[in-house]
Amino acid sequence: MQINSSDLGLAARVAGLTKTYGAGSGTVTALDDVSVGIRTGEFTAVIGASGSGKSTLMHVMAGLDTPTSGRVWLGETELTSLGDRELTRVRRRSAGFVFQSFNLVPVLDVRSNILLPFELDGHRPSKDELTWIDHLIGTLGLSARTAQRPYELSGGQQQRVAIARALATRPAVIFADEPTGNLDSRTGREVLALLAEASSLHGQSIAMVTHDPVAASHADRIIMLADGRIVHDGGRLSAADASELMLSVEPAR
Repeated sequence: MQINSSDLGLAARVAGLTKTYGAGSGTVTALDDVSVGIRTGEFTAVIGASGSGKSTLMHVMAGLDTPTSGRVWLGETELTSLGDRELTRVRRRSAGFVFQSFNLVPVLDVRSNILLPFELDGHRPSKDELTWIDHLIGTLGLSARTAQRPYELSGGQQQRVAIARALATRPAVIFADEPTGNLDSRTGREVLALLAEASSLHGQSIAMVTHDPVAASHADRIIMLADGRIVHDGGRLSAADASELMLSVEPAR
């Protein structure tokens, strides 16, 4: 019997995942036989130094990149067996994305940016979905900004719009890649608190890639990669302990 991610209480998972780039003597192994899952309703931070494989893991897990070998599930669907069109459909319906660069559409106002996933899917939001979106807009402090364009917003406000857009369709999991990288420390803390709240209050599964131990300290679970392998998988850590963990596997200079 096939085991899928929902059977295991997971919003996403990979099994025996290997990802290489290049060929011959120039082959680079970004991920080396990794098996891990993102648990439902949990805020997970994936940490590691530059080149550790953390962003590659997120991109493959989210269906944004393909594995060299191994299997990938998003929600209840195995991605490794899908064609491009079906993969796009599943990714659009099962995953939300928050990136360092915000990726808002500059010609659309705040509300239209938040509704964009529905537009792309050719789906008109239901009354319940519109109620949820209005709740997000209010919770994220965007009620007075819905008619504004991204260029009229601060960086923190733009990231709040990106979070609302990611949460709008209530996907199985939200992937956040260095979501505080372009923000000042105070705004970064606010964004991290919002992600933590989305998990604790709304049961949202979140996978956040970061190299920042302070950001990692907001998560319920911390996974650390080094040289394409998982070297730590445990519960919440303080920023100091997360920093010490990261330093413990850095190569000697």
